[in-house]
Amino acid sequence: MATIKAAITQATWTGDRESMLAKHEKFVEQAAAEGVRVICFQELFYGPYFGNVQDKKYYEYAESVPGPTTTRFAELAREHNMVVVLPVYEQEQPGVLYNTAAVIDADGSYLGKYRKHHIPHLPGFWEKFYFRPGNLGYPVFDTAVGRIGVYICYDRHFPEGWRALGLAGAELVFNPSATKPGLSNRLWELEQPAAAAANQYYIAANNRIGTESDEFGDAAVTFYGSSYFVDPRGNYVGAVASTGTEELVIRELDLDVLREVRGDWQFYRDRRPDSYEAIVAP
Repeated sequence: MATIKAAITQATWTGDRESMLAKHEKFVEQAAAEGVRVICFQELFYGPYFGNVQDKKYYEYAESVPGPTTTRFAELAREHNMVVVLPVYEQEQPGVLYNTAAVIDADGSYLGKYRKHHIPHLPGFWEKFYFRPGNLGYPVFDTAVGRIGVYICYDRHFPEGWRALGLAGAELVFNPSATKPGLSNRLWELEQPAAAAANQYYIAANNRIGTESDEFGDAAVTFYGSSYFVDPRGNYVGAVASTGTEELVIRELDLDVLREVRGDWQFYRDRRPDSYEAIVAP
């Protein structure tokens, strides 16, 4: 039986980058003590969620990938024999910026990155000010714990990427997010379980918590946590995390369930891509 321990975080903004990095180093150490083999942090984990305003000063949070943060956490990954998924703000070159997640294997090697494809531009989520759309496809990474994919926040509203990850062999997909109350609440409950069942793999969805009022004043929003894992049948694995407490959410995932479910349903056998032309029409 291929069972792994996986973890996701939901954390508050401390007010500065260095203390956020230190906080997440402690999450890795705590997870290692619990036997965790793979961990994913929340979207843009070392900074505030600056998409609620349009201010070029936040470009300063961008860095190369691989770069300083991947190097820092690669050493921790190697030390603790843990796969680490790092959602960071990437600068490919000045003015060319992406919302990215780097994947570090358990031996500390850099495996590659995913760049968020779907970029919102809505009140409270002015992300086109900060990010170009992703252009690296939907990679799946062969890691020490299995085949891992990443989808980021607003991506989750688009079923096509979920399916692309499944077709590429993903067994576990992380969806790090920064999601506030309002229209998203019901979708947060629905979308990841539905995507896990439709594509027959595990999904880990984590959200920020807290109100970043010290950073943004009246423009701050309140993130509601509620991070969770779902299995390939669309069922929660353990309880959903709280709406307002910092948490390291750890769950055991039996990857053999994926094989059982795919054998029962055969969605990949019975799909009809020859009939789907309208989905990709401009």
